[in-house]
Amino acid sequence: MNPPRPVHYLLVAIIQDQDLDAATRALKAIGAPVTYLDSAGGFLGRRNATLLIGLPKERELEALAALQESCKRRIEYMTLPLEGAPMTMPAPVPVTVGGATVFALPVDRFEQF
Repeated sequence: MNPPRPVHYLLVAIIQDQDLDAATRALKAIGAPVTYLDSAGGFLGRRNATLLIGLPKERELEALAALQESCKRRIEYMTLPLEGAPMTMPAPVPVTVGGATVFALPVDRFEQF
């Protein structure tokens, strides 16, 4: 016998701090409850936000679409030292930042008090 499929999911979305307002507005507009935690990225060390979004399974795609619309990727430039140069001169390197990394976790039990 197969275990019952979860009817609720917890979406954990890591987004850029500058996308936080747009993302929370978009999620609230579709009626998705959201809680956020401040976090920091490992690669660039920039400020991020981790969103916790609990919702019924049938609303998952709607929430993902709201995040995709509000969390855009963009190009920023980092300065890195040029290897092999006689003098260490920083060279701007394009880096893609933004967007969202989302994990969907099944929830076996959900209660509100």
